[in-house]
Amino acid sequence: MFVDHTVETAPAGSRRSMERVAGAWGHLPQAVARMAESPHALDGFLKLSAMFEDTTLDPHSRETVILTVAVRNQCHICIQLHEAKLAKLGPVADPERLEAIRQFTHQILAASGAVSDEDLETFLGFGYTRQNALEVVLGIGAYTLSTLANRLTRSA
Repeated sequence: MFVDHTVETAPAGSRRSMERVAGAWGHLPQAVARMAESPHALDGFLKLSAMFEDTTLDPHSRETVILTVAVRNQCHICIQLHEAKLAKLGPVADPERLEAIRQFTHQILAASGAVSDEDLETFLGFGYTRQNALEVVLGIGAYTLSTLANRLTRSA
């Protein structure tokens, strides 16, 4: 059973990351409190997540990738959090474009990255780039780590 660490009870290597998250969010999310058991997992997720947020994908597309992974991995806490973030972004100008990134994310997962040239061309046809295709892979990696850790620690 995983425990909800506080900054005081967490392994020393997790404390700085926990303090940053608590400062940014105004509280310490349970998922972070439990993932803190492994400083490397916590730090890795936070770094990968920050890198994904800094990609050239627009915010709606990033949230769509995250939600696609969260739904696939049945991480209910992630679904709630990222549905709320997507709703805060407001309506999207081109819903078909978001559907394209959702489908492309599924294709990458189903094919373990080996999507067909046709699937890649379809994705690119919606105004995405090859760089974006690799950024989808980054998002999948970051949020696979998060969703599986959340399920393992029973945060989901």
